[in-house]
Amino acid sequence: MSEIESVSAVEILDSRGRPTLLAICRLADGVTGLASVPSGASTGANEAMELRDGDPKRHGGLGCLKAVANINGEINDTLAGRDFESQADLDRFLIELDGTANKRRLGANAILGTSLAFCRAQAAQRRRPLYAHLAQTAGVSPRLPLPMINLFSGGAHAGGQVAVQDVQIVVPAASTIRQILEVTSDVFRAATGLVSDRYQMRLLTADEGGLAPPFESSEAMLQAAVESIEVAGYRPGLDVDLTVDVAASQFYADGSYHFDGAELDTSGMIEKIAGWAGRYPLVSVEDGLDEADWKGWQSLVKRLADQTMILGDDLLCTNPARIERAIASQAANSLLLKVNQIGTLTEALAALHLARDAGWQVVVSARSGETEDDWLADLATGWAGDYIKVGSVTQSERLAKYNRLLILEATTDLKLTTLPTTLV
Repeated sequence: MSEIESVSAVEILDSRGRPTLLAICRLADGVTGLASVPSGASTGANEAMELRDGDPKRHGGLGCLKAVANINGEINDTLAGRDFESQADLDRFLIELDGTANKRRLGANAILGTSLAFCRAQAAQRRRPLYAHLAQTAGVSPRLPLPMINLFSGGAHAGGQVAVQDVQIVVPAASTIRQILEVTSDVFRAATGLVSDRYQMRLLTADEGGLAPPFESSEAMLQAAVESIEVAGYRPGLDVDLTVDVAASQFYADGSYHFDGAELDTSGMIEKIAGWAGRYPLVSVEDGLDEADWKGWQSLVKRLADQTMILGDDLLCTNPARIERAIASQAANSLLLKVNQIGTLTEALAALHLARDAGWQVVVSARSGETEDDWLADLATGWAGDYIKVGSVTQSERLAKYNRLLILEATTDLKLTTLPTTLV
């Protein structure tokens, strides 16, 4: 049993300079756990609701002092002196205390901060590394996830210069995290040279560290990714693959996809994606269609599931009910897991188990608004994620997670999710 002495919080700033919060959980034996809460830019309509202050005179209405006050006040007053045997016990209590379907009363940011801080405190109390504690609570064997690393950005993560939100790279032929980051750094340097030569611009990065030049089209962004891989001395489709986050809900309106100056219906959008899959080494397509276009997602799966992951983010929102619907209707074949979309570790774990039971792959993801907290690397490792999606190899809030993976690789016997052929 873990008796909570107190929980508290402070408003901090995320990587975009917007407020978020850091929660602190102190147990009766003096052990303390701290955790920072991320926040998204491209958010699904079905995500758990962050509580923001709405005061236009402060941080443009985005302040988190109400959520902080809920932790320091009602949540602390209710939890102090209570014993909780497990993470699930605490999270159920918090969900019932909030009493709303989307955590809008206390705020998903307040609830998640408390959930994460308690998890850290319990891990410390039991003298386990965080990843090992998470693995034990999940009932899985930990392993290092394969990084899915941002190279170029558009959409809501950049200036909206093109519709597609992100093009990422993965290194399937690597056997270590260290080697993946070495290859990625080579490709990123090649990309910076391409951007400088082609667009006569200095290095400018988007929310998650990806390069964001004024591409003339999303196709040009994909082409530039392939060129960068080749210039760096690697083979597209063998040494380095691509993934794409279309984030189609961001440009869907009035029954059409407003894509790079064209208006496409669902079949037209599927044809566009299928064309990319035929021309580029795509191993994952994330949110290729709008979050409400369920029939379209079924068609996309039928068309491309034998070639690539059809990855649900806005469609699924790490929500067990939506994942169950997608499994039953065959509307996706992989899950993007973001804990703050659902609001507690226990609900996110239920989402993970549903996906695994369906034979899906799982990508554990950060958000556009991150902090230097590295708990996500432990989560992706402890829960045996197939991939981890953090951002690019720039910016400290991204590198904190990659550096944590490097530390885990160097100090444990953990191996990568897969061990394919060695790079030539």
